[in-house]
Amino acid sequence: MQRTSTRLINREYARLWCGQAVSTVGNYVFDTTLVLWIATVLGKDKVWAPAAVSGVMLSMGAAVLLVGPVAGVFVDRWDRYRTMLRSEVIRAVLVGALAIVALLPVSALPAYGWLGLVYTVVFAVEATGQFFGPARFAILSEIITGEVDRTRAAGIGQATMATAAIIGPPLGAPLLFVFGLQWALLINAASYLFSYLVIRSMRTDISELARTEPAGPERRSLGREFVEGLRFFAGNRILVALLTVAVIVQCGTGAMNALDVFFVTENLRTAPNLFGFMSTAFGVGAIAGSLWSGRVVQRLGARATIWLALLLTGMLFVGYSRQTHFWSGLVLLTACSIPVAMVNTALGPLLLQATPQEYLGRTMAVFNPVNQLASTFSVIAAGWLASTLLQDFHADLGGLHVGPVDTVFSVSGLLIVLAAGYAFLALPHGSGRTGTGAEAEAEPDPVSV
Repeated sequence: MQRTSTRLINREYARLWCGQAVSTVGNYVFDTTLVLWIATVLGKDKVWAPAAVSGVMLSMGAAVLLVGPVAGVFVDRWDRYRTMLRSEVIRAVLVGALAIVALLPVSALPAYGWLGLVYTVVFAVEATGQFFGPARFAILSEIITGEVDRTRAAGIGQATMATAAIIGPPLGAPLLFVFGLQWALLINAASYLFSYLVIRSMRTDISELARTEPAGPERRSLGREFVEGLRFFAGNRILVALLTVAVIVQCGTGAMNALDVFFVTENLRTAPNLFGFMSTAFGVGAIAGSLWSGRVVQRLGARATIWLALLLTGMLFVGYSRQTHFWSGLVLLTACSIPVAMVNTALGPLLLQATPQEYLGRTMAVFNPVNQLASTFSVIAAGWLASTLLQDFHADLGGLHVGPVDTVFSVSGLLIVLAAGYAFLALPHGSGRTGTGAEAEAEPDPVSV
């Protein structure tokens, strides 16, 4: 097994992590700033402002669903190293161009013109990310070997995402209101350029490691390669099992995205201005879980970590749904985020073990869109139930008062418990206990919630 002396595993991973950390913070600043700008500047006092803000999220989701599956085929064809470099340049140019247009006064374009421009750029940036993400994931499988180091890398990645989620959004508001939209956009464009430069500084043979398929007449048609990837995925029982686990979990966790603001204000009886602390608490717990997960996976194995962490998550989520005070809810939500981070950390190495290099892009191209669909379905279903069928639902069961939102949350927690049971039964014993990663080329094991 490869052992390393650095805290960031090896030089190449450290560089890749550094670039991605900066660009991830930039992404959060970008998303937050656009949402605030549409809500408080472009759509100020307009009845269509909420729908216009939702359009940003829909543009992102549409890019994942429409471009993600096709992007996987090209990522498996192309040089992954150059794919990452070109993706960062394209994203920097797109966001930089929007920043230049943002120098114009708001009155220079009609509202629908601004929205059309924003939605187009958001879609294009997210679509380009569908090429960058799988390419980066495949590169990681080459520069990091062994389950221990891969688990450490996954944990560091999860902790970085959680940290960016805490740092990025609070930066968006002052950048917008003090310096203007264009400066927030330029910072995001600069973060992509920084990532590009860091990737360029990686060792020169990374490009050779990234090649998976010869060019020329041996290359098959796009459709045939896409179907071949689907057949590989469908024939891999561990990949199918992990995707099923992820979908069940998404159906449960999506309810929180849709209804947590109502739970905080109605069930926890808290002022709306304290809602942001819930996201911060979740991020803090996710950082802790990500950093601890390496040791947990090393002791228990990835399979046991996944089902035990899901079981704990579901139980904590049910407990959270029964809270009626802000501080107890805050504590339980923080505790809930710790096993969630462990699940996400354990899934990355399993995915790498399960998938040969030539199928990594297409495997990711199945996971991401299907998870996006499951999350979207969960958000819509939870919102519909709470506002229609369960709108006036109130009952007392065994001395406990139940209402619409906490009922949805309780069912969501039980769904996560169901996912834990399925993972226990469907994932074979011994999953995630390989020692080197060389044998990961043959048999499967993975997914991301």
